[in-house]
Amino acid sequence: MAASAAITLAAKAAAAAVTDKRGRTAIASVIAAVFMPLILVIVMVMSLLDGTSTHNFSAVDLAFHGGVLSSEVPEEYRQYIEDIRNSFTSLDSLIAGVENLEGGDIDASRVKSYFYALYFGEEQPSRRAQKAFLECFLRYEERTREVEEEDGTVTEETYTVAIFLTDQEEICSNLEHLLGRTLTTEERANAQRIYTTAVYGRVGPGCLEAGEAMGDGSYRALLAEATKYIGYPYVWGGSSPATSFDCSGYICWIYTQSGVYNLPRTSAEGIYSKCAVVSREEARPGDLIFFTGTYASPGPVSHVGLYIGDGKMLHAGNPIGYGDINSSYWRSHYYAMGRLPGIP
Repeated sequence: MAASAAITLAAKAAAAAVTDKRGRTAIASVIAAVFMPLILVIVMVMSLLDGTSTHNFSAVDLAFHGGVLSSEVPEEYRQYIEDIRNSFTSLDSLIAGVENLEGGDIDASRVKSYFYALYFGEEQPSRRAQKAFLECFLRYEERTREVEEEDGTVTEETYTVAIFLTDQEEICSNLEHLLGRTLTTEERANAQRIYTTAVYGRVGPGCLEAGEAMGDGSYRALLAEATKYIGYPYVWGGSSPATSFDCSGYICWIYTQSGVYNLPRTSAEGIYSKCAVVSREEARPGDLIFFTGTYASPGPVSHVGLYIGDGKMLHAGNPIGYGDINSSYWRSHYYAMGRLPGIP
């Protein structure tokens, strides 16, 4: 009510002063002084509390890695961060309590990223509900083993092992069953973006600052566009956020939309034909990396990714994300590195 009255008074004062230059200047200063703090608080809250779309990087960092909250941040925001931290502590305890784990450790950051994406800003579930949430990331299998008894006889016994899931589709299917609803594409993509931010930081593994690659800051623009779609599913023939992407659709989109290079939709082979081939030693972040034989393509080039340095690429896998080009799979399919014409 008070805010509404203040706005009305400000509007009337502005109307009265509109013909007077000094009056206009004065009233502008008054409006700025009165409303700017309120506007800043609203912007801060809206950006920091956004856990289901373009989340705030500092909120992710505070939730996953700790740190001191400024005394000036809104109390509501402080409470949300504290809630999510408490839930993470509980999840860590539950993860440590998983028995008979085989096939690799539980990736706690993966579990927490989905939790953050689905519950940040919401009422935090109970510990029992958190345990049910964790179960969505595990599969249980029965195994048999031989056991030697005290008298020397050998018997066979059955036991149960827990296996951490790495298939994101299986994880999402389990979460959908738990929640009783379908996860949106944005929720899935957001969980992946949160994971990338929590594990690698804002830019990602091996990435260089603007000016260290592509010479003029274009790399930052390219990377900013490329990382928007981390977590989007691979869709054959896809070439935009509305449809999602395949490998060449993704590369054409990010180069064109970032303004770095106008690259109309074409195939991986078509992109390769536009590039100058460079050696792996000469390759810089922002160059392209091409692969062969990843499927039965009509030409030698079947896949393309954005090289980001330190043996990593961003590409339309399933989902879109980072790939290790030094892994045995990508080494066995490596074809060439390329650079589009005019790239500094």
